[in-house]
Amino acid sequence: MQVILIENVMKLGKIGDLVTVKNGYGRNFLLRSGKALRASKENIDLVSKKKTELGKKDEQTKKEFKEIAKKIEGKKILFQKESKDNGELYGSIKPKEISTSFINELKVEVNPSQIELKQEINKIGEYKININLYSEVSTNVLVVVKKIDAK
Repeated sequence: MQVILIENVMKLGKIGDLVTVKNGYGRNFLLRSGKALRASKENIDLVSKKKTELGKKDEQTKKEFKEIAKKIEGKKILFQKESKDNGELYGSIKPKEISTSFINELKVEVNPSQIELKQEINKIGEYKININLYSEVSTNVLVVVKKIDAK
């Protein structure tokens, strides 16, 4: 499926690029979320006319996400979990749980889909995770998992 991008999409292209993607990705993500239009003569003309306007909108959005990145960069998020004697957790920490803790602790909204876990968080320790806030805007956060003290 060929689509024309109306937003910068990480690892895919910039505004106005004509790209070929798999049907499911195009239909279910790009078109549905408003990041692209189906490639047709009318849509290509429309995007080329609105390219500067879309570029300004993209820059404004990127600026907002850079502010959020500054707020959370290098921050630590603490989780206290029950664990086995060898340090393994009874359940791993998922992006949804990390996202909730961003809202509760740092008062910043980060979607679970923006959180990139390079490894599963299933043991006591520190984990460096990457947060992809927007195309070309990402930051790192430290997740610290400690054992709940027995009382």
